[in-house]
Amino acid sequence: MELDLDYTVYKGHQSGRIVKSKGHKDDLAHDEVLIKITHAGLCGTDEHYKSADMVLGHEGVGIVQQVGAEVTTFNVGDRAGWGYLHNCCMHCDQCLSGNEMLCPERAMYGETDLDQGGFASHAVWKAAFLFHIPDSIPSAAAAPLMCAGSTVFNTLYTYVRSTDRVGVVGVGGLGHLAIQFASKMGCDVIVFSGTDNKREEAKKLGATEFYVTKGASKLDIGRHVDHLIITTSFLPDWNLLLPVLEPGGTVYPMTVSERDLVLPYMPILVGGIRIQGSLPCSRGTHVKMLTFAALHGVQPIIEEFPMSVEGIEDAMAGLEQGKIRYRAVMVA
Repeated sequence: MELDLDYTVYKGHQSGRIVKSKGHKDDLAHDEVLIKITHAGLCGTDEHYKSADMVLGHEGVGIVQQVGAEVTTFNVGDRAGWGYLHNCCMHCDQCLSGNEMLCPERAMYGETDLDQGGFASHAVWKAAFLFHIPDSIPSAAAAPLMCAGSTVFNTLYTYVRSTDRVGVVGVGGLGHLAIQFASKMGCDVIVFSGTDNKREEAKKLGATEFYVTKGASKLDIGRHVDHLIITTSFLPDWNLLLPVLEPGGTVYPMTVSERDLVLPYMPILVGGIRIQGSLPCSRGTHVKMLTFAALHGVQPIIEEFPMSVEGIEDAMAGLEQGKIRYRAVMVA
C-alpha cells in the first residue's frame, strides 16, 4: 500500500546531543499500522543509546492513521501503544509458548528498526506488536506502562504469589510502579530507600513497610521477604540486603548496567537464594498488564515535556540527575 510519508524524528548522536531529523516511508506493508505519536515515555535504557545514530524512544502511544491491507485488529482512530519488542520468528519453542521476548530471533529496541521510535511525529509498526490502550488509561499515563510497567509486572505476574512479601529497592521510575502492582496483587510490599524522603509517598502507593538503607549496617524488618526487586539505577549494598531474604528467596536485578553483576558468594549458597533475570512482558502478559492497570487504577506519576530537541534534552538531563518524579513523558 503506497504511503509516501515524510515524518519528524529525534535521534541520538555521537556527541550525546539530540538531533532533529527526517524519516520517510514509501509504503505500508500488509501487516503494518501507521501511528501518529501523541506521547512517548523516557526510559533509562534510552540513555544507553543517546550516542547512537537511531531514533530514540520505546514507550510510544498514539492514534492509528492507516492500516495495512490485512490488518484486522486495529481501525483508524484507535489508540495504540508499543514497547521494547518489535518482532519475533513466531515459530520457535519460545514463541509458541507465549514467550516471544525470549525468541532467539527477536527484534528489539536498539537493535532493529533504528529509523523508528517513540520520539517522532509518526511510526510504522507491525500490528501484531501493538497494544490497544484501555479507555480508562490516559495516553500520557499509558506511555510509561509500555516498558516500565511491563517490566515490573512481568516479574510479579510470573514469579510472585499474592501471599508473598515483596521487597522493592528504590522508589523511582520502576519502583513506584512495582509498589502499586504488587500492592494491588495483594502482596505485602516492603520498600527500601536510601533516605526517608519518600516514605509517605511509598505508603500512599501501597507500601506496608518502609526502611531507610543509607548509613545502615543492618536491617531489622521482622519477617523476611520472599522476593527482592532491585529497581535503583545503581547496584545496592548486597551485604545489607541479602540478609532480609527468606531462605530460598529470589533477587530480581532490574538495573540496566554494562558492568558485571557481583554478589557475595556464601549468602547465595547457604540461603539457597536465586538470581532471576527478567525482561518486559511478552505480548499476552502485556495485554494482562494493561487490563490489570485499568481495573485497579495503576498509573505512573509523570512529568510532561514537549516533543522537541529541548524537551527531550531537558527530560534526559533530569533523569540523569535523578530529578524526575517518576517518569518523563514527551508530549507531541
